[in-house]
Amino acid sequence: MTFFRKFTVIHVLIIPCCVVNYVTPEDNLDIPSIAKYFNTKGRYEEVNPHLLKDILAVNTSILQPPSAQCQPFHLTAIIRHGTRYPTSKNAKEMQQLYNMVLHNATGEESWLREIQSQWRMWYTEDMDGRLVQKGVEELKHLAIRLSKLVPSLISEEKLRGGYIKFITSSKHRCVNSTLSFKAGLTELWAITDQDFDHAINDSVMRFFDHCTRYVQEVDNNSSALSEINKFRQGPEMRRVTEKIADRLGVQYSLITQDMADAAFYLCAYEFAIKAVNSPWCQLFDEEDAKVIEYASDLREYWKRGYGYDINSKSSCILFHDVFNRLNKAASENKSGQQVTEAVTVQVGHADTLLPLLTLLGFFKDNVSLNSSNYATQTQRSFRTSHMLPYAANLLLVLYDCGAGELRLQALLNEKPVTFPGLSDQQASMPRYEDVKENYSELLQGCDFETECQLFKSPA
Repeated sequence: MTFFRKFTVIHVLIIPCCVVNYVTPEDNLDIPSIAKYFNTKGRYEEVNPHLLKDILAVNTSILQPPSAQCQPFHLTAIIRHGTRYPTSKNAKEMQQLYNMVLHNATGEESWLREIQSQWRMWYTEDMDGRLVQKGVEELKHLAIRLSKLVPSLISEEKLRGGYIKFITSSKHRCVNSTLSFKAGLTELWAITDQDFDHAINDSVMRFFDHCTRYVQEVDNNSSALSEINKFRQGPEMRRVTEKIADRLGVQYSLITQDMADAAFYLCAYEFAIKAVNSPWCQLFDEEDAKVIEYASDLREYWKRGYGYDINSKSSCILFHDVFNRLNKAASENKSGQQVTEAVTVQVGHADTLLPLLTLLGFFKDNVSLNSSNYATQTQRSFRTSHMLPYAANLLLVLYDCGAGELRLQALLNEKPVTFPGLSDQQASMPRYEDVKENYSELLQGCDFETECQLFKSPA
């Protein structure tokens, strides 16, 4: 069921002790050396470092249609929510680590003394993944950049006319990200006399909760994560926990894999939320970070990515939602009508984007990620640090190039990507008919109800 909501106020949990002024590159922001390994807890700026100089910078040359005649007439944007606070589970684990360091660590390093004497645990379980102010700004800035990238589509006229539609997951961080995106546009155009609806649709944006087979066979099945568990108990991860123990001056038995994760989270959250290079980051060198990144990628690979077929098939409902909309826009454009949805903004989660990217065939390596091939996967394509930072986005732009020729450009995090299987000289903007032919099996099948029924026979 789809519900409509109208808001004029963005509700974001702000902790008074932790409101910070975001520093600019001119202030010599000290970026942790391991920041590029933060997986889904990474900043959008690590994927697009040019934004550190100008957060509203747009390179319109990335849109290079084969002829000047090509004009965009529809944009679908599937966006992950912005930077958030830790979940209650993360906060609890970080509190346990902090208590242990406070009472047991005997190391003499200055950064450790800083943690013990000055740093205070300010993350609480009731924050529970809420959007932070940085997340608000990320979505506002993304909205402005997209209005500069495709000004004929994201315009004040289109917004006021109801040609820009907003759909979101029901989670507060997604609703508030949607409100932030809208606020970016209304503030840009100084719109104060009109509000804009958004629809909450979990069946599309949180499909993974509604796919019974996925929930039973993967999400709630501990054996489905056997590769992750084997890696976490293996020599690479053991070396990381031992190095952490050595740096803290505690017994090896005190540092579990969960403790290592919690320390990594602390470094990542402090940087993403407060823009500081936290003393917690000193617990890791670059090799440690690569190991923890791989452990996280293994989890995403087997839980949301290529590990099991149902992971991607759970997104069939979103896949068809997207292509039905593209087809409708193409049909309206062909008949000379006003395209009723010039822009569709859909806000969800990393868990919304990853299964869809997998279904579309992006970032697929020749060899599966597993517990024993860390050393040979250093050049892997499947790297969530690159794919799914906060505010990650998949953009699909439909063009009319005249004479009935339509083309579709895909961008991930505002950078062109090539549809797997379409690698000719115009690969970044293939004919829309070729894209549909490329995915014809999915378009003719990939039925959510069929794929998600619990006792479906193996293909």
